[in-house]
Amino acid sequence: MRKIDGRTGTRRGSGPRTERPSAEDATFNLETFLPHQLAASAVRVSRLFGRHYADHHELSLPEWQVIAIVGRHAGTSPSGVSERSAMDKVKVSRAAASLVKRGLLKQVQDPDDGRARRLHLTKRGETMLRDLVPLARRLETEVAGSMSRQEWAALRQALDRINDAIPLDPAERDAK
Repeated sequence: MRKIDGRTGTRRGSGPRTERPSAEDATFNLETFLPHQLAASAVRVSRLFGRHYADHHELSLPEWQVIAIVGRHAGTSPSGVSERSAMDKVKVSRAAASLVKRGLLKQVQDPDDGRARRLHLTKRGETMLRDLVPLARRLETEVAGSMSRQEWAALRQALDRINDAIPLDPAERDAK
């Protein structure tokens, strides 16, 4: 067991499951069910990151995600942030409103559609993003340190394949 953020992690379930699932398998263990494992891991990593963002800059995880996405995709719409982050539009809207109130983000009317909004970081938002990126990289390095380079590369490749195979929008999947 390796420590991440000074804490010792424990493996859940009955050890690594390497065989592919079968629809005919009558046994069911939630702890080894892939969707549960992915969700639980995402929650753990999100809490780790969220705690640090809150401690260092009084940011929620959704606020950090909005800053990071708008920092990379200046002028994106709230819907664009939602698509890139897998956050629902209400959560994006609340995070953006909070960041605007704090002077970290500005919203401007879309010149092509007067009803739509475009998001941009303010100078303060850009400064905060520059301060947060090394923290994000350090935390990611800590998480990566819990596995070998080969395991890390395999995890990243597997996640990319899952994300490519399963669209965020269920209607998009059902149309195929």
